[in-house]
Amino acid sequence: MILRSPSSRISSDQIATNVAALAVAEKHGLPAPRLLAADLDGRAAGTPASLETVVPGTSTWPEAPSTELLLAAGAALARVHAVTLDPTPDLPFRPRPIAVDDFARDRREGRMPTTALLDLADTRVRAIKRPGTPVGFVHGDVWPGNTVVAGDGIRGLIDWKTAGVGNPGVDLGELRKQVAIRYDDDAPGHVLEGWERASGRRADDIAYWDAVAALNTPTEMYSPHATLRRDHFLGAAIARLR
Repeated sequence: MILRSPSSRISSDQIATNVAALAVAEKHGLPAPRLLAADLDGRAAGTPASLETVVPGTSTWPEAPSTELLLAAGAALARVHAVTLDPTPDLPFRPRPIAVDDFARDRREGRMPTTALLDLADTRVRAIKRPGTPVGFVHGDVWPGNTVVAGDGIRGLIDWKTAGVGNPGVDLGELRKQVAIRYDDDAPGHVLEGWERASGRRADDIAYWDAVAALNTPTEMYSPHATLRRDHFLGAAIARLR
């Protein structure tokens, strides 16, 4: 079991979001942990807390890209996005992945250094009206570490603390960015293919959501290689923007 309580990495509001998201996931049979108990006002535990099951498997993806795993990840997201929801206080509207952060605004307002590419991308994205429909359930922080895999399959999505309601592109752009940084230029296409196969339709505005995901990263990422790969992914996205 996993016990969650407020810490430097998770707020009481995020615990409430995780609880609400797991309730939705269970109702719709989504691959996710199951909620066992919640004490959101802390009356019983002395602090807001929740308890959930562990999904068996690993969050470590293979060093070399696996087409089957990338397709499965896209398909898992399609199941999430098929759930229609209205925003609530615990599952609010999400205009970007990891919406508690807004690194583009931080750069714009001088709280973080920037680059010519990031400034150009921010200007281009802000000049475009944000895509509206379709809107539904989104995980909000999709990266390999928030998946549980077994072989080439996805057993579950975990860590729903920034879930909410938004365009499927919120999750698609984020995972496409993540696998582009981790693997190669082909990997994002496999995620998209898996999503489109499972959802039975084409995904819209992918260049926009790729750019949004890339912009919501620190200017200097966790390694020089990751920064270069992020910039390559972002440059390709803004070249496709209309």
